[in-house]
Amino acid sequence: MDCNPGIVQDAGGDDASSSEGSQSPELDRNPSPPPASEEAEETADAIGDTVYSKHWLFSTLTRLIQMVTKHAEEASDGPMDLSSNDEEDLCKVWDMAMDKDVAGFLQEFKATDILLGVIAKSRCSRLTEICVGILGNIACFPETCLTLSQNEDLGEVLLLLLGDTDPPTLLETCRLLLTCVSQKDVCSLWLERMQQQPSFCSNLCFIMSSSTNTDLLEKVGELVDKVFDLDEGQMRSWVTHKSHPEAGDGESCVDVVSCLLEAGKQLRSESPKGLEIYLHILQLLTTITEGMQIFGAANGPGKAIWNFVCEVVCEDLCQTDDLPVVLQEQRGILVQAFAVLQALYKCQDQWSSKGDTSLTLIGTVLRVLHFHSEYKISCTEEEYFTDDRLQTLAGISSEFLADISTDISKEIMAELIKEGYLTEKTCLAAAESLYTSFTTSFQHLSLMLSEVDPGLSGKLKKHFPV
Repeated sequence: MDCNPGIVQDAGGDDASSSEGSQSPELDRNPSPPPASEEAEETADAIGDTVYSKHWLFSTLTRLIQMVTKHAEEASDGPMDLSSNDEEDLCKVWDMAMDKDVAGFLQEFKATDILLGVIAKSRCSRLTEICVGILGNIACFPETCLTLSQNEDLGEVLLLLLGDTDPPTLLETCRLLLTCVSQKDVCSLWLERMQQQPSFCSNLCFIMSSSTNTDLLEKVGELVDKVFDLDEGQMRSWVTHKSHPEAGDGESCVDVVSCLLEAGKQLRSESPKGLEIYLHILQLLTTITEGMQIFGAANGPGKAIWNFVCEVVCEDLCQTDDLPVVLQEQRGILVQAFAVLQALYKCQDQWSSKGDTSLTLIGTVLRVLHFHSEYKISCTEEEYFTDDRLQTLAGISSEFLADISTDISKEIMAELIKEGYLTEKTCLAAAESLYTSFTTSFQHLSLMLSEVDPGLSGKLKKHFPV
């Protein structure tokens, strides 16, 4: 098979068959250097410091234009066929665009306009995917991303592509948008475009609520998470009712949160990384008034979110036999889950009684704090203070327990002891987490314990006098 046509060939090799059987007379001078034109041509054809060929890249993109133009002129209603050779060459361009020199050369060659024209005319999903993927690689570098982002037509087309039905194309489109919005020099430009495009929210919500493609759901989640994190105003607009003629009835706040929930359910058993992303999005929503109003609404999605996150924590993560492993490997998910639950607990009385909080959830919080207490004793001070996520988990667990503790009755206390959730070890760990910073919660917990189990209460008072 021939060498990669995208790479400049080495013209300096000898042809063994041409010299075999003949012997040159002895030279009385130094041999002549190879023709300067060959080396100069190779050097001139190379892209920057790479071994990629300008000529090959030119010819490939030219062939691409001709191919798409021909199909458009034929006015065919059917999809365009992409030959295996054309697909292979375009995928090579896709890979080549990961190189900074190649990305810069493509920009100089106006590749953005070429690819935009191809995307606009394309009747082939695979071709569209590849073109968007090439643009995504070009956008990885600040200089080329800036030039690409200034193309208003490209910005409009990419946002409209989110309404496409092809998952690979959607994946590459979201990757490109995420890359651009993550670049500080152009993020404000893209956020403004997203805010002004009515279909941006509705298209992403449709994907989250209907797709079963794990990779796509992860990338959509990353994009939404980044947008919400950078633009609180846009996050507010997503969760408040809006009416745009272009978007029909628009998306209501309940629809958006329900779509996030559906995506989380889909990723629950498939992708811990994806689940953590969607939990973080929900956590971001709890930081704004509009979000808390939605979660607290009597007929809103708050209860469904609460039940789902409780199941993730109690059934998927914190089983008795593997809790230490989970806390080491998946503490990020627990941090986000507890942050969401703590926020929802404060508005829980709108759709449920706070006294109905499951014993399993309370027991899980107690066990997490117990593990943290033991880990803190067993590790070195350096190990402990460099473990930021574990400290964050301990902090959010303590705050969550402080909120729950004030609503624990004697009956709940008795059940916690009966079911083995509240033991001497977990009780001391809970007290340690509350004693200094959450005095009221500690005192209430101590009072309930003294009325239910005086013996355990006495042991507690020896370590933590009221």
